[in-house]
Parts: sequence; C-alpha cells; structure tokens
Amino acid sequence: MVDYTIRELNPQDIPNLLALWQTAGLPHRPRGRDSVAELNRQMADDHIAFIGAFEGENMAGVVLANWEGRKGWINRLAVHPDHRRSGLGARLIAEAEKALKKMGARMVATLIEDWNQPSLALFQREGYKLHKDIYYLSRREDDEV
Repeated sequence: MVDYTIRELNPQDIPNLLALWQTAGLPHRPRGRDSVAELNRQMADDHIAFIGAFEGENMAGVVLANWEGRKGWINRLAVHPDHRRSGLGARLIAEAEKALKKMGARMVATLIEDWNQPSLALFQREGYKLHKDIYYLSRREDDEV
C-alpha cells in the first residue's frame, strides 16, 4: 500500500497538475478556466481548495473543493492511471469533504459526465446519491470557460 502525502497545492504545482489532468484523460480548458493565470487566481481564492496526493515528488491524484456559500462542490477529481484502484480516489473525496466542512459546507455535490462510469461508481460507493431528475444547463462566454 502506498503512503501518499496529501497537501494543498500551490502555484508551483500547476505544471504537474495540468500534466496529471492530461495523463488521467480529464478534459480541461487550457485557454480558459484551466489556464495558468486562471489557476493561479483560483488558488488564491479562500473558497477553493486544490488538494494533491503525492507519492514522493510525483503527483498521483488531485481534487478541487469549491464552497459557493450554499453547497460544497467536488470538482476535477483525477487519479494517475498507475494509482487507480488503490483507494486514492476515495481518500481524495474524503479530503475534499473535510476541506468543505471547514469552509462551512453541510451539503456536498459533484457533477460527472455520463461517459465517466468509473467516477460515477466511485462516488456512489462513497455514499453519493445519483439524481437522474436533474438537468445541467450552462451559459458560457466561450467554449473555454
């Protein structure tokens, strides 16, 4: 069993974060909300926690915890393929929940694309309820937001 170090990320971690998202197959918007400048801005926000899991110096997983005042959101959970099925995803969910609880969240939610069955199964194993009666709608300035 790997002994992961869990810690909040800082701007120096951004290149490794972006590389992990790409390796893990997580879609991201490098010219928009996931640009280096935008990630720096988000990391400075007290309502967003970027939490990373490391095996030595290597980033093995990451999750974002975002408190919007009414509800906590778990976003961008990614685990390096070499570390999947190790319990790391569940541990990152628990760390995100702890961070959100400290921010004041009493309800935590996540959004998962329909093609991402492994993530859907993980969250359901961790006690999250699937709501099939909710539609997600958005208005975006452009495709990168």
